Amino acid sequence: MKTIIVPVDFSEQSEYALKVAASLAKRQEADILVLHMLELNEAMITSSEGFHPEQTVFLLKLAEKRLREFLDKGYLKGIKITPVIKHFKVFGEVNDIAEKHHADLIVMGSHGSDGLKEIFVGSNAERVVRHSEVPVLVVKNELEDFKIDKFIFACNFKSESLSAFQKAKDFASKLKADLHMVYINTPGDDFLSTNDAYEKINKYLEKAGVTNEVKIYNDYSVEKGVLNYSESIKADLIGIPTHGRKGLSHFFMGSIGEDIANHSKIPVMTFKI
Repeated sequence: MKTIIVPVDFSEQSEYALKVAASLAKRQEADILVLHMLELNEAMITSSEGFHPEQTVFLLKLAEKRLREFLDKGYLKGIKITPVIKHFKVFGEVNDIAEKHHADLIVMGSHGSDGLKEIFVGSNAERVVRHSEVPVLVVKNELEDFKIDKFIFACNFKSESLSAFQKAKDFASKLKADLHMVYINTPGDDFLSTNDAYEKINKYLEKAGVTNEVKIYNDYSVEKGVLNYSESIKADLIGIPTHGRKGLSHFFMGSIGEDIANHSKIPVMTFKI
């Protein structure tokens, strides 16, 4: 891991994300690129009526000052920090920046139980996830000296999630974390017998070329199963695959992925399928 991107809006949730990124950067000897997006539209910048260029310059300088002050933290000492300020809130740009700087990870802060819909404004975290080709780590709470020992990867064990699993496996290897794979078995039309579940899992593992042990966990819903299993083994991180075209809303079915991220007490990482 060489480069971590942290979008910030100067909130305490931004700082939670920055602290987690700092912990990871120190362990991985990685650099951090801190991204702040201004809410200036093109008309404000180019219009000659009602808005003067010097006002744009003033706002940019003010943002630079706030960002310098925000980054004046002891826990960032010894880490190479690159501040980047963009004029607009165009969240597809986060992925462009990630590609340009060959970033390995994006770390974002999120508010309490309302989760992803409360980060920055609206559902911007989901927009970042939708566009991002690199994993996105969503953090809701302050975590001192963040370290991942137990990392859960939950999926439906369909072939489409193999690329996401490989990314999760590589990430766990980099951090020397134990990867715990889990299949959530629920009542109703999706219920599988133990034999059918293992047949499905074994086909998946064969395609993935791995021999990882997989836990079959029974619960009333996928969301409850993932959260309850993570709590039962005291996991440090939950990993889930996501379709890029519609963000978290297409993990498994409905809004399960988003619900997991919203209600999880621990960080959640998404891996694009």
